[in-house]
Amino acid sequence: MGKQILVNASSYEARVAILEDGEIKNLHIERQEDRNVVGNIYKGVVKRVLPGMQAAFLELGLERTAFLYVDDIIDDPLGDDVEYADEDEGGDDYDDRDDRDYAEDRESRDRDDRDYGDEREDRGERGDREERGARGREDDRGGRGREARGGRGGRGGRGGRGGGGRGRRASRYQRGRRGRRQKRDARIEDLIKEGQELMVQVAKAPIGTKGARLTTHLSLPGRNLVLMPMSKHIGISRRIESDRERRRLRDIFLKKIQPQDVGFIVRTVAAGKSLRDLKADADYLIKLWNRIKRVGSKAKAPAAVHEDLQLSLRAVRDFLTDDVDSFVIDNAKAYEEVVDFISQFMPRLKNRVKLFKGPSQLFEHYGIEAEISRALGRKVWLKSGGYLLIDQSEALTSIDVNTGRYVGSKSLEETILKTNLEAVKEISYQLRIRNVGGIIIMDLIDMENPDNKEKVFRALHEALAEDKAKTNILKISDLGLVEMTRKRTHEDLVRSLTEGCEYCEGRGYHKSRQTIAFEIFREIEKEALNDCKNIVVFAHPDVVAALTGDELTHVEELEDRFDKGIIIKNDPNFHIEQFEVFGKH
Repeated sequence: MGKQILVNASSYEARVAILEDGEIKNLHIERQEDRNVVGNIYKGVVKRVLPGMQAAFLELGLERTAFLYVDDIIDDPLGDDVEYADEDEGGDDYDDRDDRDYAEDRESRDRDDRDYGDEREDRGERGDREERGARGREDDRGGRGREARGGRGGRGGRGGRGGGGRGRRASRYQRGRRGRRQKRDARIEDLIKEGQELMVQVAKAPIGTKGARLTTHLSLPGRNLVLMPMSKHIGISRRIESDRERRRLRDIFLKKIQPQDVGFIVRTVAAGKSLRDLKADADYLIKLWNRIKRVGSKAKAPAAVHEDLQLSLRAVRDFLTDDVDSFVIDNAKAYEEVVDFISQFMPRLKNRVKLFKGPSQLFEHYGIEAEISRALGRKVWLKSGGYLLIDQSEALTSIDVNTGRYVGSKSLEETILKTNLEAVKEISYQLRIRNVGGIIIMDLIDMENPDNKEKVFRALHEALAEDKAKTNILKISDLGLVEMTRKRTHEDLVRSLTEGCEYCEGRGYHKSRQTIAFEIFREIEKEALNDCKNIVVFAHPDVVAALTGDELTHVEELEDRFDKGIIIKNDPNFHIEQFEVFGKH
């Protein structure tokens, strides 16, 4: 079936599903009243500067104030010392992903900003540990200010390719160390003040009760390039593996395009593109940046200066590549917009765009609706008869693996192994489609054989390898638990499409009728000490049924004990946990 992009577009909602061989690899949903703000540029006003958190809150005109950490407003450690970085210096290790990751800062990867107050501790301790273990202290901001230039495991640093023998390298390494010391020593109260206006870009969307995360390191993604207007660095995607192609692209920029006072990241899709294609993209992005500067200079803060493309066009820009067999869209107006966009930037792919006119709806025809409904459930069945229980909370997501109806055929250990192997593949799928981020704990079925544990861990690692979101996985513990983190940049599917139950307030449970009845008895005992003839109780009908049924003997005992009448009335408008007890003469 190959690779397909399906776009369900309407006036109220847009949804994009990316399929490979019929399986959903990514799902994006954007609603009109809740448009994605990642990548948008705002002229904001600093409302509060918090030295204790080394952070500030800015007013952008959004529902909540946005969060700016000190590292996001400091110039790159190497600054203009490195005008262009070649492969040996580790400067082109840029890993291009969807547009939401372009403006990402190096400190936020492989973990979730669970609490703004914990940012400094996370950055100084756990964040660094994960980076060293997962990526060898790389810099993910498109190569700007990389620690890999001189750090451990970096290409072109000590122990890296090319060694550190050349004086040019050594001096840059020393400058990088000084820059990082300055970065650690800088204090936010010395950089910005309350009431100050700043041009900022949203690097992470608001999640839960947290506002958007901001950066002053702006970036503008194009089809083949990403413009970095605050840097002079030229980086090339590490996914372009051919050294010859990387040199060709670098030479095009150095000798032909010669950008002034801005930097660029060459995206993976730029491989094989001509000078004309790259220059057209560069010229467009520079014109866009000049327009943003003009609008920003005239705008009265807080104000939106630049908004990213709508979801259907972002899908074209970021996902439509040569390996995509078809781009199917079900809305005629959106189809025309997509065709016009493709005609400007990638005309050779125009014939892959199809307008869906089937008798059923697009997502129903391809089975996407059923998968979305399945992803909103707590229990997920496996083909073997086992199942997963997925519970999401503010702090973490827990996934419990059970054999269920699967009994195997040979031995218990084999049954457990097969269930766990099937489970980890389904878990990786569910994490992608649900867009689950933060800390994830998997409770696998206990295995006695160490080789089986290793097989399951490798299977999980391979299943997550295709995930665009960055993940960090720890080995299976003696308790059969797998701890991992997954990068969170947007609200997950469950929180996007559902809302907390007003009845149980999101807990998933409420007090039993007997518990509420006993609470009422205690209130009756307190009220009976006052001067009154009768005690009146108002409660939910289900609680009243318990008071006048199974608990009636206790009510009668209270009447005899205090020599007072107890009048019980129901109110169907009451929450089941709500009641009133008061005395009446």
